[in-house]
Amino acid sequence: MGFFDFFTDRTPSEPAEIRLVAFVSGKVQGVGFRWWCAGTAKPMGLTGYAENLDDGHVKVVAEGTAASCARLVDVLRGDDTAGRVDEVLVEWEEPSGSFRGFGIR
Repeated sequence: MGFFDFFTDRTPSEPAEIRLVAFVSGKVQGVGFRWWCAGTAKPMGLTGYAENLDDGHVKVVAEGTAASCARLVDVLRGDDTAGRVDEVLVEWEEPSGSFRGFGIR
């Protein structure tokens, strides 16, 4: 444990929370991809949403442990998704803690 860890409310046993913002391209609209994302993210304990963008991408915002978010990225990049994923661009941010579930927008 480092010196500054004494000034946080988080105990070492609590995993750090993070926000994943992923932009998914390919054949991901009109194929149930957002619903598939929600069904995949919820059992991982993630909150957030999946949203169609006007440019044909799907934006996936997920908050949870770093391990769960990284696992979602791996699944998004895998071969067993709804539709066809060509590319997943990932950004990491501080979580807002404002989500209560995983929704479709």
